[in-house]
Amino acid sequence: MMPSLYTAASGMLGQQMNVDVTANNLANVNTMGFKKSRLDFQDLLYQTLRQPGTPGRGDTQLPTGLQVGVGVRSGSVQKIHLQGSPQETGNVLDLAIFGDGFFQILQDDGTIAYTRDGAFKVDSNGRVVTSDGFFLEPEIVVPQDATNLSISPGGTVTVEVAGETQEVGQIQVARFINPAGLRSIGKNLYKQTAASGNPIVDNPGVNNLGEVQQGFLERSNVQVVEEMVNLIIANRAYDANSRAITTADQMLTTASQLKR
Repeated sequence: MMPSLYTAASGMLGQQMNVDVTANNLANVNTMGFKKSRLDFQDLLYQTLRQPGTPGRGDTQLPTGLQVGVGVRSGSVQKIHLQGSPQETGNVLDLAIFGDGFFQILQDDGTIAYTRDGAFKVDSNGRVVTSDGFFLEPEIVVPQDATNLSISPGGTVTVEVAGETQEVGQIQVARFINPAGLRSIGKNLYKQTAASGNPIVDNPGVNNLGEVQQGFLERSNVQVVEEMVNLIIANRAYDANSRAITTADQMLTTASQLKR
């Protein structure tokens, strides 16, 4: 059996996953705080028929070897944590981080998840929560009779109660030495892993952390034109690999029909 059949098949499988990753990027083009993904490919093992540097005639060495590759595989899907463009909303509980950092979200199991989606709300008890009802960590409670809620770039939350200004909480953000190592769990949330390292938590604007901007949301960093180009490239690569399989099949057909 010709190795080119399996080699080209691995290329088709790889481009299929490439399209899957690109489709997910396009599907989330309007998801606030979403970070696009990129599929990285790796070549597979090589059939070495002759090593580079093999002794030739006399005292010479062959300058190149004779190696035949056996295909490609998907190496990793990496999140690209570039800043998305800000969108002004005017909503007092919409927050965007300008720079590095993630909001901390308390999960039902008591663990902390992380997000760039700052579309917060308040529940019936005045606690600041996500769209799914998860609490912002550290917890911030807005008094029932509070007005003029204000959040400074440094994360200080103040309100007016009976004409007096009161501080009701302090937003803290976290950053990671390797944010690409975070694990996506859906609902715009990430979880810490051994690859991401431990979180560095502090007030916004401190310790290389980004500042918080009230009344803004961070849009997805997906560029539609770039993703459409990626789709075209993946489609052409998939088609080229399928043609390689067709060519190999035709060669096998010709060889099988040889007569003495």
